[in-house]
Amino acid sequence: MSNYTVESCTVETPDGVNLKTRVFKPKEEIKDNIVIVLVHPYSILGGCQALLKGIASGLADKGYRAVTFDMRGVGRSTGRASLTGFAEVKDVVAVCNWVSQNLSSDKILLVGSSAGAPIAGSAVDQIEQVVAYVSLGYPFGMMASVLFGRHHKAIVQSPKPKLFVMGTRDGFTSVKQLKNKLHSALGRNETHLIEGVSHFEMEGPAYDAQMVNLILEFIASL
Repeated sequence: MSNYTVESCTVETPDGVNLKTRVFKPKEEIKDNIVIVLVHPYSILGGCQALLKGIASGLADKGYRAVTFDMRGVGRSTGRASLTGFAEVKDVVAVCNWVSQNLSSDKILLVGSSAGAPIAGSAVDQIEQVVAYVSLGYPFGMMASVLFGRHHKAIVQSPKPKLFVMGTRDGFTSVKQLKNKLHSALGRNETHLIEGVSHFEMEGPAYDAQMVNLILEFIASL
């Protein structure tokens, strides 16, 4: 018997794209006014909101509201996916604006998984209600930078608190690359390394509970 409910809705972006969205809500009392908005991995490689269901339901189970959505061109969302993720930044902004208006929350934690991390990172300072950011496997490495390199500056220069979670055997980003990137980052920056874990392993359901706990610990520290 689950301790949460799921509501489905559609969020429209300013450029007319309809995003299929799910809101995970605790059945009991809500512990905090903060809402966690989760941004899924790379659309072009099959990323979708279903991959984040384990984390979203885990957060709702612990008393927090969580929101997932399919970015443009994914599932039943309209529009077309972009190669570099810049069109998708508008999707993140639209969903966060919807959350602040419809879930009456003035605090949002933005969480990006894999390629969802650079996309979410570019949206962080475009949304006043976003108070902090969590990256699960940000692809900072050389190959990934061909696609997502122009997103780096926005998150590195954001003064908002940031947590970067990564497996030490990520494959896209080395521990050294992560540390070098964050060396000049503004504001409060924390890293949490998971020993011996690869990029796609960490994205899998076996690590959902650990991701939930890391997110909740970070919220408690804000």
